[in-house]
Amino acid sequence: PGNCWAFKGHQGQVVIRLPARVHLTAITVQHITREASPSGTIISAPKDIAVFVSLLGTSGGDLALGGNREEETLLGMFTYNTEKDPIQTFPLKNMLLPRAFSHVKLLVKSNWGNPWYTCIYRVQVHGK
Repeated sequence: PGNCWAFKGHQGQVVIRLPARVHLTAITVQHITREASPSGTIISAPKDIAVFVSLLGTSGGDLALGGNREEETLLGMFTYNTEKDPIQTFPLKNMLLPRAFSHVKLLVKSNWGNPWYTCIYRVQVHGK
């Protein structure tokens, strides 16, 4: 408990660069159980999550140089349920994009009530 990727507030995002281009099929998000939490609550768990892909991934530097930024494509919106298993896998709508990607963006839109921070313990990206 406490050994997580934490970000301030209830919204945050991370772009994950994959080791190769991948045809994405699912994403897994993990938090700790209520029983493992020292406070007995898991209100810092993510709640509403969106998953996007882009060929450029973190394109901030490219934009500063006048680069052409590709639109992101939403592959799914999910709710991490704190009443279910702490490891939850969500299928992605990969049939919309029949190609492989090297970056995936996880956007956390809300958490389960913690006003100060949100914690994610593990993210796994599945694909071929």
